[in-house]
Amino acid sequence: MDSQRLFSTLPPTIEWRDGDLLLLDQTRLPHEIVVENVADVQSVWRAIRELRVRGAPAIGVAAAYGLCIAMRDSTALPIAEFRAALERQAVWLESARPTAVNLSWGLRRMLDRARATDAHDAAMLYQALVEEARRIHEEDVALCEGIGMHGMALIREGSGVLTHCNAGALATTGTGTATAPIYAAHRAGRAFKVYADETRPLLQGARLTAFELQQAGVDVTLIMDSAAASIMSQGLVDLVIVGTDRVAANGDFANKIGTLGVAIAAHHYGIPFYVACPSSTLDLHTAGGARIEIEERAAEEVTHLAGRRVAPDAIQARNPAFDVTPHALVTGFITERGIVKPPFEHALRSLFAAEGNAA
Repeated sequence: MDSQRLFSTLPPTIEWRDGDLLLLDQTRLPHEIVVENVADVQSVWRAIRELRVRGAPAIGVAAAYGLCIAMRDSTALPIAEFRAALERQAVWLESARPTAVNLSWGLRRMLDRARATDAHDAAMLYQALVEEARRIHEEDVALCEGIGMHGMALIREGSGVLTHCNAGALATTGTGTATAPIYAAHRAGRAFKVYADETRPLLQGARLTAFELQQAGVDVTLIMDSAAASIMSQGLVDLVIVGTDRVAANGDFANKIGTLGVAIAAHHYGIPFYVACPSSTLDLHTAGGARIEIEERAAEEVTHLAGRRVAPDAIQARNPAFDVTPHALVTGFITERGIVKPPFEHALRSLFAAEGNAA
């Protein structure tokens, strides 16, 4: 089941239509539903950087199509010039956000396809790029379905499930990563409750996760980030499922800021803590979490709320977009090929050694 069938009121997160790239502007949700026709590669870069398209899998798909947009008007170039320009545009697009590995993964897939294509002219090479971007898009939908199929058994009748940020359908082009087991269990008719952290400072849990789960008819309750441990202490949470933007070879992973605190609380209360991880988000080139680059965003996202200043003038602020959770706090990774249990370094490498992000 793809995300379009989940939500009758929402357009697709990403759509490629007759050579145009259409993106659902997630900064406007839940109050406005706005689809942007992204006209040039600069607009694709800004859409990724400004979180109008966000979530590691969706970023990978958007970047692949973005490279097509970058080269769309260059098909009359000599093929050597087209290839050189393609490489430059990929390097520039990759600079939009450093932490989500799907961005570099998607662009590398596109470049690998271009290098392997024995095209006679730039127009033929451009068509090969479009085909590869569509393939990446289709694979993302399938990855979500696989995660949902393998993870739904973790959600039992009457369970309480907590999630952080948005690793949902809006973060992918399918049914999400962390939400895929939720949607699968919901479709199976199980009664359970989801607790969605608000996820400061940009409230992706409140604006996006709570919104999309509510739209799909899932029993969801929005809570403050600071209430997660308290909710756990009351015995209301049986399972935590979060997404990830990058998983290192040893199982350390980066996810939206605040995930580390959720993992520590879950460990304290003996609650299983799972990470929904498509193979496209694995980075087996990076040994551990200490080597993951963490994106630092503008201080205004912390000092302001809905455009209004909520902090003192001239106050110093830190705004890391992600934190790294050590693998010792992870019960397992829910992947499209099954649930991976410790020791993670051996298990992840043996299961996914042939994937594009493997060392």
